[in-house]
Amino acid sequence: MQTETTPADGTDDLRYDQPNDRYVFHHDSDGTATITTTIVHALASIAETDVSQGEFSLYDSVDPDALDRVFSPKADGTDRTGGHIAFTALEHEVYVYANGDVIIYPPAETPRTPTTN
Repeated sequence: MQTETTPADGTDDLRYDQPNDRYVFHHDSDGTATITTTIVHALASIAETDVSQGEFSLYDSVDPDALDRVFSPKADGTDRTGGHIAFTALEHEVYVYANGDVIIYPPAETPRTPTTN
C-alpha cells in the first residue's frame, strides 16, 4: 500500500490515509483553481493518469460546471457550509464536501475467483 503521494497541482495537502484506505485533501477556495480542477489533478495523480493527453475527463463522471456552481459561494457572497456530492471517477469513489474537504477512495480490490481444472 502507498503511504504518501506526491501532491498534484492545486492539491498541496493531498495525503494518503492508510488506516482508512483513502486519499484526503482540502480544496483552497481562496486559490485560483476551481474545485473540479483540483479534483481532476488529484485523481490523475492517484490513478497515474495524464489528463493533458486526454486519458481522463471528469465529464465522464459528473458535470464539472455544475459541481463548481454547487460549491461556489452563495448569492450573498457567503461560503456554503453544508452538503456534499459523491460520484465515481476512474473507478474511485469521490466525496466532495461544501467546506472544501475531498475524500477519494481507491477502487475496491476484486477478489480472485478460484479456478477449477
